[in-house]
Amino acid sequence: MITQKDAKIISHLRNNARKKITNIATDLNIPATTIYDKLRVHEKKFINKHTTLLNFQNLGLHAKAHLSIKVERNSKEDLQKFLLDNPNVNSLYRTNFGSDFLAEVVFKNTAQVGNLVENLEDYFKAQVQVFNVIEELKKESFLTDPAHFELMKS
Repeated sequence: MITQKDAKIISHLRNNARKKITNIATDLNIPATTIYDKLRVHEKKFINKHTTLLNFQNLGLHAKAHLSIKVERNSKEDLQKFLLDNPNVNSLYRTNFGSDFLAEVVFKNTAQVGNLVENLEDYFKAQVQVFNVIEELKKESFLTDPAHFELMKS
């Protein structure tokens, strides 16, 4: 179980993973050495990856879409490998209840998204539903507030 102190530390990191340990220590009134020790434990137990969230539009990548993909059982492994190797696939999930994969893709324009969908349909005989992302309203905000950890208790 996560302590209130741990929740506060993790929340600070979820809001800004580059925040200095000394600043977190000052904000929480906890010794920096305690924070450092807890971070080492948390990194092994809770943290999968340190990363940077990009603004793709500012990089000239104006088409973001989520693809729900269903494919025949004998093609799942090949499709998964194709999607894992595709540089335009930002995130990939195995799903159930009507689809096999959910892929978040990023391209310069919607025509390129369409080309990928056509390739999936033609080569893998996949059924693809496209959900173009018009505006990102919220991203990576769960557990950014220590109060969110209370939701895990119920």
